[in-house]
Amino acid sequence: MSETTLTRRGLLGALSAAAVPWDLAQAQTASGTLRVGMTLAAIPLSNGCPDQGGEGQRFMGITLYNFLVEWDLTQADRPSALKPGLATKWEIDPTNPKRWWFTLRQGVRFHDGKALVAEDVAFSFDRAFRRTAPWFDNRANAAVALRMPTIADWGAEGENRFWIDTIYPDSTAPFGTVYVGITHRGAWEAAGKSWDAYLNKPVGTGPWKLESFAIRERAVLVRNPDHWEAARIPKCARLLLLPLPDANTRVAALRSGQVDFIEAPPPDALASLQAAGFTTVTNRYPHNWTWHFSMLEGSPWRDVRVRRAANLAIDRSGMKAMLGGTMLEGAGIVTPDSQWYGTPSFKLEFAPDKARALLAEAGFGPGRPLKTKVAISAGGSGQMQPLTMNEVVQQNLKDIGIEVDFEVLEWNALLVMRREGAAKAQARGVTAINVSYGAGDPFSGFMRIMKADMAAPAGGNWGNLDDPVLEPMFDAAYKAMEPAAQDAILAKIHTRVVDEALFLFVAHDLNPRAMSKKVRGFVQARNWSQDLTPISLA
Repeated sequence: MSETTLTRRGLLGALSAAAVPWDLAQAQTASGTLRVGMTLAAIPLSNGCPDQGGEGQRFMGITLYNFLVEWDLTQADRPSALKPGLATKWEIDPTNPKRWWFTLRQGVRFHDGKALVAEDVAFSFDRAFRRTAPWFDNRANAAVALRMPTIADWGAEGENRFWIDTIYPDSTAPFGTVYVGITHRGAWEAAGKSWDAYLNKPVGTGPWKLESFAIRERAVLVRNPDHWEAARIPKCARLLLLPLPDANTRVAALRSGQVDFIEAPPPDALASLQAAGFTTVTNRYPHNWTWHFSMLEGSPWRDVRVRRAANLAIDRSGMKAMLGGTMLEGAGIVTPDSQWYGTPSFKLEFAPDKARALLAEAGFGPGRPLKTKVAISAGGSGQMQPLTMNEVVQQNLKDIGIEVDFEVLEWNALLVMRREGAAKAQARGVTAINVSYGAGDPFSGFMRIMKADMAAPAGGNWGNLDDPVLEPMFDAAYKAMEPAAQDAILAKIHTRVVDEALFLFVAHDLNPRAMSKKVRGFVQARNWSQDLTPISLA
């Protein structure tokens, strides 16, 4: 049976066991099992550096592993802050501004009973970054290389100190460590020195342990009653993860009682779910839904008039209504209430007449439309409702004289295109990609996707932007170790990013989720990651 057939059946809503992908009826287990319907088409990798973006991290990253530094996911009323994880503190070397020192937590044990020491952290960083190491894992590197592109070297000093050197002073380095899950060499050796075999028996220090893993079907995680952080010992005995990429299939599975918790329900289902007694939650978080423009020679987006015209063509209010209010109108990389927003003069309004005038200045019009291709996904972590939303954007742009064809890719394939960069995409006729980005820290929101020396494949600057005005500001932001000074620099950066319309700013996601009324204790943090350990089932 094809996935297309399965998706079409999901759209019917009448959910017999035979109509649900991968026989969800078998997923109905004891009340102590939390059953989650993900938006992904496959289970994320269990190697400590999961693929598939933020959703991979929240379901197969922070569940099985801990990290040197972690997000505090206990609050819903403020952006998440960093907190100590396996490191109790981190600080710049007073004699070397390119070195960070991390002091490790004592008394932590892995799932297999081994005590955590600094050599385990060094092994884990080798796995992700050191290509000459016998235990280097290409897939781990693909997932985290863009998170820490300034990393130069690292190592252990004694049993409880670990250091990281960066290529230049980097105030944002601790944020990158939240993506590198810590395991140990013995676990890799027990798996036959094979990262493929390791996927079925991973060893972390996290609140869950892996019981079974079938990448296209399901993963079953069990409670770790001995987790070192008492507050994160799971309330449920088991966690079952199911890949359900079709939104209507996820809703049908929730309605039929075959899952308890779903990601990204379609907006038009929210009211009926609420009426039927299901819980729906939303919250703003550092997420922007954009098109990332190529700035290479030959790309139409090199012309600021074209970029501004495209931004003035988007009916964001109409899209918000279409999405049932589950988005904020795109205002930039961050929302206007952010300390980094600045004072842009270019207003991201819906003004199609102004857009047509700008496009005419650039040499395009009704008799000479601008034609281009954009790569999008059919689903994926943080992508909201990508097909429907992109169809609206496509029509908005057509109305002013920009005709867009789409290359629709599976989410992981689109992430590969992002890592490879605009040059390879341009060879396929693609001049922009629709990838949602997080902006919870200065590096992820700004330097990673715009700094010239972060151009893909070295970093996340997919479009090869090289702005002589922004470059010294990026350098200053890296060197600013005091938050207030860094905030002021980032506000100036963001002002220029919006004024130059460096992306197509469409939406800020409010991250809807729906769950059975049996689900208790979930706190929707303002973060890409979410903690499932406090959830209990009534």
